[in-house]
Amino acid sequence: MSIKQLIKNKNIKLTTARIALLDIFENTKKPISYEDIKNSLSMDKATFYRNVTKFQEEGILNSFESNDKKRYFEIHRKLHGHFVCVQCNALECIDDMELNLDGYEVNNIIINGICKECLSKS
Repeated sequence: MSIKQLIKNKNIKLTTARIALLDIFENTKKPISYEDIKNSLSMDKATFYRNVTKFQEEGILNSFESNDKKRYFEIHRKLHGHFVCVQCNALECIDDMELNLDGYEVNNIIINGICKECLSKS
């Protein structure tokens, strides 16, 4: 489904800024923070957070806070985990987790540890 159609289906006012913001999320393979994309957007921090909050309320985006105290956002798709390195704060999605969570409502799965790159430096 296109970004424009997704916004229209949720009865959200279609603006250039919202389309640009969702386009960035759609074309990114991992969760991103405001700091990751602030130079790619022509919107201030308050506008960014106002829009992502609206997208979260409508079920378009998911978010979580990482161990670096930043909030990361991604397009809401199927439930999957995130690995966060406690040394370098690298973040990656784990799509092939097999957990039996029938009967539970799960918002986030976050695994903290040391990434391959940091382990190889040790």
